Amino acid sequence: MPRTIDSLKGYYKEHEKELLEEFFTFLEFQSISSESDSKQEVLNCAEWLAAYLKKIGFDTQLWPTAGYPVIFASYLKAGPDKPTLLIYNHYDVQPVDPIELWESPPFEPAIRGGQIYARGAQDNKGQCFYTIQALKALLKISGTLPVNVKLCIEGEEECGSRSLSSILKTKFKELQADYLAIVDLGIPSLDKPSITLGLRGIITMDIELSGAKSDMHSGSNGGLLYNPNHALVELLAKMRDRSGKITIPGFYDDVVSLEEGEKEQVSWDFKPEEYKAMFGVLPTGGEKDYSHLERNWVRPTLEINGLTGGYSGAGFKTVIPSKASAKISCRLVPNQSPDKIARLVKEYLEKNVPEGITVKVNIHHGGKAIRSNPDSKVVQAFARAYEEVFHKPCQFIFEGASIPIVTELAETSRSEVVLLGLGLADDNIHAPNEHFGLDRMEKGFLIIGKALEEL
Repeated sequence: MPRTIDSLKGYYKEHEKELLEEFFTFLEFQSISSESDSKQEVLNCAEWLAAYLKKIGFDTQLWPTAGYPVIFASYLKAGPDKPTLLIYNHYDVQPVDPIELWESPPFEPAIRGGQIYARGAQDNKGQCFYTIQALKALLKISGTLPVNVKLCIEGEEECGSRSLSSILKTKFKELQADYLAIVDLGIPSLDKPSITLGLRGIITMDIELSGAKSDMHSGSNGGLLYNPNHALVELLAKMRDRSGKITIPGFYDDVVSLEEGEKEQVSWDFKPEEYKAMFGVLPTGGEKDYSHLERNWVRPTLEINGLTGGYSGAGFKTVIPSKASAKISCRLVPNQSPDKIARLVKEYLEKNVPEGITVKVNIHHGGKAIRSNPDSKVVQAFARAYEEVFHKPCQFIFEGASIPIVTELAETSRSEVVLLGLGLADDNIHAPNEHFGLDRMEKGFLIIGKALEEL
């Protein structure tokens, strides 16, 4: 029998044109889950993908939810003596604004310089589709899969995964698996194949400060009214000290630092100059007492994601605004509870708000951090697959971002987690001109196929 990797390479070469045509169809759906105007497009995308999975041999269901449906597909013919792998992806995408910065229409895929440009090209339709194509190829080549496979592909990852979260308890039996692969991550560069060992958790909230009943003349009332804009920036500034440490009492109480043995298993290679070359700025944020990657991977943060208050149009309007607001997010590490951190932030704001100003905090849905065991069978299987495809040793890294549903899905499925993908930092996944390399489509395809054989 030919080696799986050789068979897959031959299959990909023979079917690449067909694969890309089908991928472009997937990309053309304007499946923006956060925009109501795209509702029918999101539904159409789900139905197309479910039909595609059924056609290639999966038992496929569309699980209805209060929002967009979850696609659940399974192939369990490998037998009860083989392990079961649950794979997670999502078919929804980010909004496209500002549209004028796109070099080609976001839902009309285009290839330039070996890169596929479209919204969702990488996040997550590209990574979803190379996964499905690997499964399709294995079924074509061998007539079966080497392990049992279940797919969970949701339509609301980009707006919080509320619908998938709401049905997990009712789908406990269907989601049981030995292993869970989250194919929605990335690597530092094409020279550094890597598997991610952890994601941070998150909690987000809206803050609104109110003063007078309406906007007031800043001359007639300046010096009398407490300006909500001043109150807001003062409160936000007090939340961190000059070293970058968060000053909210109790914020760090549950943080557990990595042990030396755990640190030694992870690649901490980071060059500030390369970061500046990529993004145009040096990485000077976070807690100064920690290395760059510790700040980004294994330490919690508090970020101001947006500010609103007063007049910001053309010209000038001398007012003291009646309201000022901010959007805040906290990235969390293992052992930190999103609910507890949200409560601590809320209590801090309420305690420190100036006299004459009222504060209202609206807390959103959050998610816990997740960590994988580098010695688990599933992590090691994917590491071997990366090494064979890239012809280089596979490193272990962490990721500072969050996929809130992962912890819930892992707990429900009772499975060991591996976090993987082939995204690059400059793929523009939440920005204009999102793209994904043709070379990475093939590499992802090969990694999935090889990893299933390893399992």
